Amino acid sequence: MSIFGNNILGNSIFGNKATDPAPESPATGPTVQKSDAEWREELTPEEYHVLRQSGTERPFTGEYWDTHTAGVYQCRACGTELFTSNEKFDSHCGWPSFWAPLAEGTVRYIHDRTLGMDRVEVRCATCDSHLGHVFDGEGYGTPTDQRYCINSVSLKLVPQEKPQVSGAGTEA
Repeated sequence: MSIFGNNILGNSIFGNKATDPAPESPATGPTVQKSDAEWREELTPEEYHVLRQSGTERPFTGEYWDTHTAGVYQCRACGTELFTSNEKFDSHCGWPSFWAPLAEGTVRYIHDRTLGMDRVEVRCATCDSHLGHVFDGEGYGTPTDQRYCINSVSLKLVPQEKPQVSGAGTEA
């Protein structure tokens, strides 16, 4: 059992990316909508390739694949908070891995059958940017037994602020 109700690949709620190109209804569609020209202007070529064209960065090259900094990971395109460092784990796959998103509804899922594979794509629910893929049942021993394999270039880490410590030796 997974957070999707059943096995993520056997569940029909994802649709078929190759055969179901119909857009989502406005009630569930992205709230941030920009033209292709606007996205190209705002994003670097690599960010555009991954976020808007569903590309993938090379493994072990992204900024966050091996970071352990406490904080919140936002969508690089729109700033929506998607994941936290509390759910990040070392999967040794070359991309940042999380066992769950920050909250239900922050990401959406699409059944992805491109490149001869059968997998589940993860997109930002706010701006519809490609983030990566989620895999189920790989045996990592995480609370959900899932691995959200996310491109570093899709994320922006906002480090957790260190709490102010007041105590002896401080002057008023």
